[in-house]
Amino acid sequence: MKTIIIGICMGILILPVSAQQKQLPQGFSYLHEVIPDIVLEVRYAGTNNFLGTPVDGYKTEKVILSTPAAMALNKVQYELKALGYCLKVFDGYRPQRAVNHFISWARLSHDTIQKHQFYPDVDKKDLFNLGYISSRSGHSRGSTIDLTMVDFNTGKEVDMGGPYDFFGELSHHSYSKISETQKNNRALLKRVMMKHGFAPYAQEWWHYTFQPEPFPDTYFDFVVE
Repeated sequence: MKTIIIGICMGILILPVSAQQKQLPQGFSYLHEVIPDIVLEVRYAGTNNFLGTPVDGYKTEKVILSTPAAMALNKVQYELKALGYCLKVFDGYRPQRAVNHFISWARLSHDTIQKHQFYPDVDKKDLFNLGYISSRSGHSRGSTIDLTMVDFNTGKEVDMGGPYDFFGELSHHSYSKISETQKNNRALLKRVMMKHGFAPYAQEWWHYTFQPEPFPDTYFDFVVE
């Protein structure tokens, strides 16, 4: 069994991989191969997410992204490191089967075990209508990414005024009831991401899509492995 080493701001994360590296579709890259010091916390490969269970299509804690988006994100990382920060990524390419898992979960009205953490003020039945979950996700086109910043020296997440994947107004870019420091942190990430071609999503401070998308009309379903 081989290993690959993913660099992080305060050390290294060693992940086992098979002797034969998985071949990705043309036009896609593993993010850690483009940005060796990226920090990864792939929530949907584990249980710390709004479903409370690993999501279909995530077999490993890796992030895949279209190659142009990954190359642009490397420029973001370079600029933020000069300011004392490092990117931390929660999700990139998302298989359509994972989105289908979200849809199936949303139909189970009794399954609200993670409500207190991820959507305390929103009825589960309204998550689609309010735009927090979609039956067709931009992530499945390969150029959308969920991320935040961490302190380069400590590896601690920068305070964005609300957690990743929190479904509520707190997550909106326009939300005003957070501190000036938190607003400035969101604004810094937004400014640098937009500078390098990533468009923000108004309802989620962590969600960005690279423009122009290499695959604007294709929803992929290959497994993250």
